Amino acid sequence: MALGIYISVPFCRTKCSYCNFASGVFSQAVFARYVDRLCEDIRGAPAAMAALGGYFERQADSIYLGGGTPTILPPQDLRRLFHCLRDVFSVAPDAEITLECAPGSLDNDMLATLNGCGVNRVSLGVQSMVDGEAAAVGRLHKRATVLDDIANLRGAGIHNINLDLIAGLPHQTAESWANSLQDVIATGVPQVSVYMLEVDEDSRLGRELIAGGTRYHAHFVPSDDVVADLYVEACRQLNAAGVTQYEISNFARAGTLSRHNLKYWTRQPYLGFGVDAHSMLEASSDAYTLLRADALRSRRVPEDSGSRPCAVSQANVEALRFSTSDSLEEFLAGAPLKPISVSWPEAREEAFFLGLRLSRGVDLRAIALRFGLSAEVEDIIAQLVAEGLLQREGAVVHLSERGRLLSNEVFQRFLACTPL
Repeated sequence: MALGIYISVPFCRTKCSYCNFASGVFSQAVFARYVDRLCEDIRGAPAAMAALGGYFERQADSIYLGGGTPTILPPQDLRRLFHCLRDVFSVAPDAEITLECAPGSLDNDMLATLNGCGVNRVSLGVQSMVDGEAAAVGRLHKRATVLDDIANLRGAGIHNINLDLIAGLPHQTAESWANSLQDVIATGVPQVSVYMLEVDEDSRLGRELIAGGTRYHAHFVPSDDVVADLYVEACRQLNAAGVTQYEISNFARAGTLSRHNLKYWTRQPYLGFGVDAHSMLEASSDAYTLLRADALRSRRVPEDSGSRPCAVSQANVEALRFSTSDSLEEFLAGAPLKPISVSWPEAREEAFFLGLRLSRGVDLRAIALRFGLSAEVEDIIAQLVAEGLLQREGAVVHLSERGRLLSNEVFQRFLACTPL
């Protein structure tokens, strides 16, 4: 199965107050060093995956550069990065190649670079089409900037465009949200992402909200009930306009679903490179290396020891997940990957809570065929249907409207299942 490739670019012109990603404002002097390290890891990927026990596939049909703001990199560094990717991987002629962009970062030189690198999909971090709301969270663009970028992308031959929106920004009201939605729909872009504001300690705005303070306009953030209403209204308006919801946060016109994002939700293999990048590969046919990596990492097994019984049998390893450091300094210094073996019961849990993110839901027949389906899981499904959080149509279950709003609660119920 062809890979998806994710490249993290953790650099921004400014750090938005709501952002909880491992990104920030850094000197341009570090950009070339970062791309050097990315290229080193990309070239070393075949050997690294073999050592960890993951099945490595050179075929790739999607590439996604996220951030941060990938377009902050100089054009020569972007070209160097794509050249390295194509040296190591066999990129399909029809591959989906996505770049995340901050509105206002697409000058003529950058547009020419995107075309030269084969980029055919762009995701613009709009968040709001209301200038005051965007400014309140540290965005540098205006509504006119977004419209200009869309026109320039289309002029450069890139029509596969996604716009991100956030429900719950400071000063947002039902009226201003409706204006943002109407503006986005009027652009005719094929894809829209709608996220509800996350409140946690990993962003400045989140910390201020938790503390009950007023910095970063925190006292103007709508209530949870209002945010939920804004999300429901987005679903209604976008679906009515033919931009159909296919995942909790993602909407698309017919035939334009994001290939790369679908890999995450359907558990297809993908490789991540860069700061705080995550990957998932099928376990190789000989899973001993993977199990031994877990044991060595927790210092359960002396490095020079021979074979000994493992806590997880070879037959019980379904996949390998691993991640890079979320520290730029550690990443540049060559911090090792952090591998985690995924057992078959854990893989079944993933199949539920990732698959249920999709509007099409989960086919219980496919789950039963691959993982088995216990009476306990059937009971949980029945309970969630009775509570109005899931809907069942024959062998397919999917989240209800209420279930999408309470999706984390639904997913947690499957995580609480006993092993197979």
